[in-house]
Amino acid sequence: MKIFRFDQQVGQKINHYNSNFIMSKVTKLGSEAVIGCMHLEENGVIGFHKAVMPQLLLIVNGEGWVTGKEQTKIQVRAGDAVFWEKGEGHQTMTDTFLTAIVIEAKELKPEEFMPLKEVANR
Repeated sequence: MKIFRFDQQVGQKINHYNSNFIMSKVTKLGSEAVIGCMHLEENGVIGFHKAVMPQLLLIVNGEGWVTGKEQTKIQVRAGDAVFWEKGEGHQTMTDTFLTAIVIEAKELKPEEFMPLKEVANR
């Protein structure tokens, strides 16, 4: 057995697209998928950019807001999973803190396993 770390202290500061968060890389599955953990502190932001491939953001701790192609802010919290299609512009932000696992892969089909959540705009 091996035990690895993906906490904030082993991550890398990201500031692309006016972002302010720490990314701890978890693994890469060939050239098909990348998995990481994003740590957003108070007033953290993953700046607006287009998804290079389908992307699933699993909120595991905290709360914040996400946007999609309409750029409407939708509140999210631990237990929510946000999916963006390839090429879809999006952003993630928090006033307090937010920790999320991100999965980027050519073929993601979250609708096969998870029910949709009714959302309210801010």
